[in-house]
Amino acid sequence: MCEFRRSRRPGRRRRGAVAGLTAAALVMVAALTGCDVPGPSAQRGPVKRPQPSPTPVWDRSPASLAAVGDSITRGFDACRLFSDCPEVSWATGTDTAVRSLAQRLLGPAAAAERAWNHARSGARMADLPEQMAQAAARRPELVTVMVGANDACRDSPEQMTPVAEFTETFTSALGALRRTAPRTQVYVSSVPDLERLWSTGRGNPLGRQIWKLGICASMLGDADDLSTAAQERRALVQGRVVAYNRALKSVCAKDLRCRYDGGDVFDYRFTGAQLSPWDWFHPSRDGQRRLAEIAYRNITAARPPA
Repeated sequence: MCEFRRSRRPGRRRRGAVAGLTAAALVMVAALTGCDVPGPSAQRGPVKRPQPSPTPVWDRSPASLAAVGDSITRGFDACRLFSDCPEVSWATGTDTAVRSLAQRLLGPAAAAERAWNHARSGARMADLPEQMAQAAARRPELVTVMVGANDACRDSPEQMTPVAEFTETFTSALGALRRTAPRTQVYVSSVPDLERLWSTGRGNPLGRQIWKLGICASMLGDADDLSTAAQERRALVQGRVVAYNRALKSVCAKDLRCRYDGGDVFDYRFTGAQLSPWDWFHPSRDGQRRLAEIAYRNITAARPPA
């Protein structure tokens, strides 16, 4: 065993010289004996090792996906008249022309096995807690949410879901997910711009006739009416949509594993090409593809949308 002992401390004036000679002597002894020389760290205590970087909270490449929401996520009227068409869903569809979010994240083969669509046509925010519970049972790594249009699209503005109720129910829906799947990520799409829908579709004669059947009457009813009362009605509905999006953003911000789209769906400047040719309300195949593009960009981004 090698042991190095220091002599009694030298006087103050000779300390520097002796320290240098001592260090040199230790190196020579170590070379002859094969022992390690105690370095400066041995005199200062244990060395602090670098800590590994923490795992990011947001996984940009989840391996499974469940979708909740309304008719938009069901692909309603996108490829068949007045019926669901889930194969073209922006979230979980299998149509290669759409390239759904599931296909982009997981690949076509994996998407067929690890992507589930729990959305329902006609659903409002009140239906979301149950859908979330169904999604949570799958234990997906990501849940997509697109809901709120039907809360504003009622027979009259007076029937729209109150903002406080909308907010409370969305909070409950996230709670339903967290009780079963605490680490599942949530991506929340903003409610589309219904006023732009009116201004884009009102120029199409077929669209105006179909809207008379009662599609989103609070916004689209009497599409040609430009009276003050009609404009105020539409402004009231649009204001409610903006308030819903504000609520989605606020509730999502309180959950570390929730990412809001920053209003990208609401802000998207869609044209008639992105609307269903049967009802001029729901997204067409091309509209579904654009929704998938927006979601994929935001989910895989290093930072959440501003």
